[in-house]
Amino acid sequence: MRLFKQLVVVFAVLGVFVGVLMIFAYDVIKIDWIVFMEIQDSYSTQEKPLPVPAQSIPVEGPAYIPGMGAPLNPVPADEISIARGAQLYSIHCQMCHGEDGQGNGTIAAFLIKKKPSNLTSELVQSKSDGSLFLTISNGIFNPNNSLFPDVQFSGQMPPLNENLTVRERWDVVNYIRMLNAAEGQ
Repeated sequence: MRLFKQLVVVFAVLGVFVGVLMIFAYDVIKIDWIVFMEIQDSYSTQEKPLPVPAQSIPVEGPAYIPGMGAPLNPVPADEISIARGAQLYSIHCQMCHGEDGQGNGTIAAFLIKKKPSNLTSELVQSKSDGSLFLTISNGIFNPNNSLFPDVQFSGQMPPLNENLTVRERWDVVNYIRMLNAAEGQ
């Protein structure tokens, strides 16, 4: 009988021990363990975009050659390009530049220092396709910053070269040209 009581006590202690272990294992009581992911540097989206490595060519081919001026638009402004450009514009540009490209997007009211450009204005439309392509690709940086140290876009356009392929950027340029034509009608 004494052996039976000792076994009951041992199993009861083991049961309590396993129960406590299960409580911790299933996050009923959370213990914040230090993980190396928590103590390393982390960056927000496009907080510090890396410059393109020297003498490298993107997977989809060379978009432009630095120092050679603005590139020529290799994508014809056909229905397919303009439709794709409209879709990409609505995803990546419309929130700032507005549905009709006049710089009155939903977040334009919150941009205090520098408002988004009116893409239908004579100033923007007088630029070459290559100039628009380079602006979409490289963005508009804060002139007070040297090349990328803690880039704060502070109301200026971030580069979209990581978000859009070369072809997609040309499609957006073709769509921006159609915004001006649509406004004139």
